[in-house]
Amino acid sequence: MTTLPENLRQHIDKSNVFATVATLGRDGQPHLTVVWLIRDGDDVVFSTTVTRQMYHNLVRDPRVTALINPPENPYVYAEIRGTVTIEPDPERALPNRISQKFTGKPYLEFNPASAGDSARVVVRITPTKVISRI
Repeated sequence: MTTLPENLRQHIDKSNVFATVATLGRDGQPHLTVVWLIRDGDDVVFSTTVTRQMYHNLVRDPRVTALINPPENPYVYAEIRGTVTIEPDPERALPNRISQKFTGKPYLEFNPASAGDSARVVVRITPTKVISRI
């Protein structure tokens, strides 16, 4: 396990961090998805549903890269490479927690169209390599 640099930890904690997450498709083609993420110790976590391509890719191959590129300063970035573990989130606690941080609202209030979403999971990235220019 690799630790996150303190300035990156602070950036994730204090900012509404969007990340682009790269997974590998069955044919080896990269698949990119923009997600909200938060930090849990040195891990970063985000939520997805079990019907999305990202989920299927991660179940098959848990290697992942998350790229954080702050819009207010596009010349800096952080790349977090690692492996994921996936946990069920039947209470949908993580999307609510992240939505409160990003929007100040519960997830269903911010995104009512998601009420019919399939089962949600917590995706936890445990870093194996971190390159930070933040």
